[in-house]
Amino acid sequence: MKLMQFQTDDIIKTALLEDINYIDVTTDLLVDDDKVSTARYVAKDTGILCGIDMALRVFTLLDPTAEFEVLIRDGEQVNKGDIIARITCHTRALLKGERTALNIIQHMSGIATATNKCVKLVEGTKASIADTRKTLPGLRVLQKYAVTVGGGRNHRYNLSDCAMLKDTHLDAYGSMTGAVNALREKMGHTVKIEVEVANLTELEEALSLGVEIIMLDNMSCEDMKKAVEITAGRAKLEASGNVTAETIRAIAETGVDIISMGALTHSVKAFDISMKIDK
Repeated sequence: MKLMQFQTDDIIKTALLEDINYIDVTTDLLVDDDKVSTARYVAKDTGILCGIDMALRVFTLLDPTAEFEVLIRDGEQVNKGDIIARITCHTRALLKGERTALNIIQHMSGIATATNKCVKLVEGTKASIADTRKTLPGLRVLQKYAVTVGGGRNHRYNLSDCAMLKDTHLDAYGSMTGAVNALREKMGHTVKIEVEVANLTELEEALSLGVEIIMLDNMSCEDMKKAVEITAGRAKLEASGNVTAETIRAIAETGVDIISMGALTHSVKAFDISMKIDK
């Protein structure tokens, strides 16, 4: 996955407008307009870096003369105390963009780091780690990019990507068989169908319908292992629900193909980075 500048610029400008109404009272009244400074980004934790180009773009938008020395790139390991980048531009731009840029890179690096930890926990199994649509409004493109930087994979980006029948859809329609058949009569030939199941009986029904992906929702590891045996490769199996660092290895060892985790994006801890201006 790659970020496109027209997408990220809109997000940055929205964040800057949120943070600066018409004046930065402190900076504009304190710092001369022509003063130039150099600042450095310093890691205060260890993990996977993500969002460096977007963070630096904040300063370019505020000051087109900004210059950068990037020492660590997206996807690379960063250790506590490492200097990630140096920024030289007008001091006003450094001070005005500091919080917006840090908010972005800390959030994205937190997601990449959390994802990478999960990826390492399932090494040696066939399971891949995937995100969900449980993202913060307006930030989905950044969050899903950060998951891929951490070694994970993206689930559907939005509701247009896949026909996914969750329990609410099935309850609303009335039956799994009826819903799948109705979808096949109307959808295009390139669209896949995923069905959520809560037990092995529902799994058998989904398999009989020939759906491409089956989500095993909050199943025990014992039942997921049986599901893998019953499915025998006829569909991709996705484990979902209450996945934690303590349970993820056991889930992966059942033989499922995908483990999806909403926590990667909706409740991740920010990665600690600070900006220090050279005196």
